Amino acid sequence: MVLPVDVFVFLFMLADHVLALSSASGECPPFFHCGNLGKLSFPYTTPQRNHCGMLPIHDCEDEHPNAAKTVLFGQKKFQVTQIGGPFNTHVSVRDADLEKRLDKEDCEALCCNITLPPTSPLGSFQFIQDTITFYKCNIRLKVSPPKRFRKFRGCDKSNNVTIFFRTQDQDDPPSFLAECPRVQLPVNMLALSPDPFKFIASEFSISIQVSPDCTKCCFDEGSCRLNSTGGFYCSKYTGFGVGLGILLLAMVLCLGLYKQKQSALSHVRLRSRNRYPNNDADPDGGRLFFGVPIFSYMELQDATNNFDLSYKLGDGGFGSVYYGKLQDGREVAVKHLFNHNYKRVEQFMTEVDILTRLRHTNLVSLFGCTSRQSSELLLVYEYIPNGTLASHLRGGSANPVLLTWPMRIKIAIETATALAYLHASGIIHRDVKSNNILLDNNLCVKVADFGLSRLFPDDVSHVSTAPQGTPGYLDPEYHYCFRLTNKSDVYSFGVVLMELISSMPAVDMGRNKDEITLANLALRKIQRNELEELVDPCLGIEKDSDVKKKVVALGELAFQCLQIDKEMRPSIDEVLEVLRKIESGKDEEGEDLEEEDKGTMKTSISYEQAKLFKSASSPTDMTNEKWENGEVDKGKLFSV
Repeated sequence: MVLPVDVFVFLFMLADHVLALSSASGECPPFFHCGNLGKLSFPYTTPQRNHCGMLPIHDCEDEHPNAAKTVLFGQKKFQVTQIGGPFNTHVSVRDADLEKRLDKEDCEALCCNITLPPTSPLGSFQFIQDTITFYKCNIRLKVSPPKRFRKFRGCDKSNNVTIFFRTQDQDDPPSFLAECPRVQLPVNMLALSPDPFKFIASEFSISIQVSPDCTKCCFDEGSCRLNSTGGFYCSKYTGFGVGLGILLLAMVLCLGLYKQKQSALSHVRLRSRNRYPNNDADPDGGRLFFGVPIFSYMELQDATNNFDLSYKLGDGGFGSVYYGKLQDGREVAVKHLFNHNYKRVEQFMTEVDILTRLRHTNLVSLFGCTSRQSSELLLVYEYIPNGTLASHLRGGSANPVLLTWPMRIKIAIETATALAYLHASGIIHRDVKSNNILLDNNLCVKVADFGLSRLFPDDVSHVSTAPQGTPGYLDPEYHYCFRLTNKSDVYSFGVVLMELISSMPAVDMGRNKDEITLANLALRKIQRNELEELVDPCLGIEKDSDVKKKVVALGELAFQCLQIDKEMRPSIDEVLEVLRKIESGKDEEGEDLEEEDKGTMKTSISYEQAKLFKSASSPTDMTNEKWENGEVDKGKLFSV
């Protein structure tokens, strides 16, 4: 049976009328078109619907392919050059005026801050790339630049100011700069050049940080909105839904007879679906969550060949990870969480929430997920083809030709860089280990698995929470005192450093009682100047004195990271700084690392440090007892 043409015309007119009423009543559409930027959705909106999103995009109605789209930061316009990143929450913009001033080396380039939009109940904004603070002091201030500051005098004559800027923006400025006006600007690279015009960025990227209330609203199938007073509320599309309900009802009535004629075919399909009750398409399949698809279970089932065991990349206490290939050809890693209970839903939401905030070359990217309401919780990541660091150190991918000393120190630096970015973003990973450090085809690091991660408030010293993580990597103070800090990640990273030196596993039940954990073994060996016994023979330290010096320096750094007292551990930023000096072969003063006596491998660990280690009641010893007594769940040794 074919429906009359006039019925179809009526249905299309009804649909158009419903959509027009929705737009006129101020409802927020699920997406909108914005010229060359394509189809956009929350957190973006248009100036006519400010309450529908966080960042209004101007000039979307101009469909010309070269027409610029702009955003307003304060009263200043910036051209949008790209929208991307996890859930489309990263925006790249260009300041044309600043670009011209930089090209001319005009000191007016340093006149004003770039002010990001203010925080709202929907979320906040932050720079993705580094920023530098410039202090514009009176030309009569005759002082030398303090430590880690540079002095630029190119604006002395034109603006009567001397510019001071710091090469590490976390350092506190000296008191004499307190009265100088300051300007914060994004930079293209670390401020190593003495000329700011060489590294100030006229094009930069910002990240949209969605608020926890808004994230929860989205997972509850709602949409984040602002009310008339600027407060947050979670919209369920009620008005628009009623209109669509009327439309759908009309369509159902008109198509009823046609459906009856198809009953035989429907019966066959129903029987097929009943054979596989868990394979029903997710009701949210095709929706966008912050611009990234919510996949249906069936789509991911097809991508992984029905979760074929031969497609499995790894598994552990929290779930399994499978290789998959989407219909558009993209290769992905699909993380399938076990046990659809409150704890797993919370972990699922945490991982998605955190990954929406992040964009870094050394962090794995999230492509999407299933709905929270789906019968199965699945996360879809970019596929990293070269496996884990653990597999390259001692697994099936182990190859001494590939994992040379330069490659190992590079892996350490890239991992520390990713952790430093997380900590600067207020996030503690909480499960740093060699199985969560993935390597691509160029052996570049991608840190993965954020299911245990925690957002860390700026105004607290620690978070009290039940210990979670992996035995052998778990910070003893966190394990026994329930105090999680960013130094907990530093401890775990210290274990990874020892893995890079030794290629040994973090836990080995075949070792002596006091040396089951690599952390405990390393502390004892280093304290006794027996580090050489742990070094992987593949590093060839007996033939290369330069590598030998650097391995000793890395061992000393690992020793500091593994201190029982968190206050004695360095921060991850300090760790990263030392790693870069080790790679370059320079010490703290910029001198070459000292030569060791031939045939020995002595560290510079002080007597006081050794005495402290001896006198401390080592929680790692207590961990060994728990392993022997069966109090640690061996099934959770590795979490995916």
